[in-house]
Amino acid sequence: MEKLLIVEDDNDLREGLEFTFRSEKYEVISANTIKKAKECLQQIDFQGIILDCNLPDGNGFELCKKLREESEIPIIMLTARDTELDEIKALELGADDYMSKPFSVAVLKARVKKMLKNTEHSILKSGNIRVDLSNGKVTKNEEEIELSSTELKLLVYFIKNTGLILSKEQILMKIWENDGEFVDDNIVSVNIRRLRIKIESDAKNPQHIKTVHGMGYIWKEVL
Repeated sequence: MEKLLIVEDDNDLREGLEFTFRSEKYEVISANTIKKAKECLQQIDFQGIILDCNLPDGNGFELCKKLREESEIPIIMLTARDTELDEIKALELGADDYMSKPFSVAVLKARVKKMLKNTEHSILKSGNIRVDLSNGKVTKNEEEIELSSTELKLLVYFIKNTGLILSKEQILMKIWENDGEFVDDNIVSVNIRRLRIKIESDAKNPQHIKTVHGMGYIWKEVL
């Protein structure tokens, strides 16, 4: 279920949007201040944000700017000021879309759906593993995992080839494509062992990255 953060200080509007998007099967968390929004963002991995420009403890423009410096999370900004300058400012700061109050909730729903669909290609999911390709963030059971750049490349390659047997030679040439001919293929085993330690519940009895003796490795999706 996609998680949506609504940052809006108008109680009636916020509650109305919560009801609307929950009925659309989103998991909705809301905040009425920038401080509360930041707390939510630190604790939860959201797929999208509806962000009001004017809030009691600051303005949404600055929060939008900060968020865009750290991630590519989709953002739709809302404002009561129907001015071209506000729209330009929001888009220049990195917002994906912009709507002026009063607005059609039906139109907002459609824009949120389109915005999230446009970002689906940057998210890989396999069971309890999720990879955000836009920022390299990897989570297992919604808890972030720190991977090296090589481990991340390996993980992405495996997930994109779920169910296929990948030989050591294929992995070597894909992950170390610039110098694969000069690297000992033991480096594949070493990095797979390190990746297993980080993503498997039991690295000695892996459920995701399985060894196919004499052939290579295969990624299994664990539900």
